[in-house]
Amino acid sequence: MTERLVVYDSVFGNTAKIAKAIGEAIEAPVRKVSEVSQNDLENLKVLFVGSPTRAFNPTPATKNFLKGLQGDAMINVKAAAFDTRIAPEDIDSDFFRWFIKTMGYADKKIAKQLVKKGASLALDSAGFAVKDSEGPLKDGELERAKAWAKAIL
Repeated sequence: MTERLVVYDSVFGNTAKIAKAIGEAIEAPVRKVSEVSQNDLENLKVLFVGSPTRAFNPTPATKNFLKGLQGDAMINVKAAAFDTRIAPEDIDSDFFRWFIKTMGYADKKIAKQLVKKGASLALDSAGFAVKDSEGPLKDGELERAKAWAKAIL
């Protein structure tokens, strides 16, 4: 049982790196969504949830984690959502940039589910950029993640 927790899913390791940076910044354990138990959520005060953006959404494992949160598990929890993504300015296709603008990224969808489960968003959700679909992270993103996360305290 902990008062702070960072939960993530990762495909190529980039989201895991961001999650670990956030955990370090707020002195919280970091767990992959598949490893989180109901016990991890007891007495929780601060929760970060992150996923890579895959087809404009969080990963299926992240969606299942959020769906599986019990109705009152997030009441009185300050939450924040994050994702990893390719920045629109790094995409060559106008059509694909339009599609991203229309469909969005995973962070907003995670945030919406956290609120639906009773959490209060303590920070605007954030996206952290990768250089290509498999990464690596763009320069400075780990430091930006740490600074963003500390604002919740």
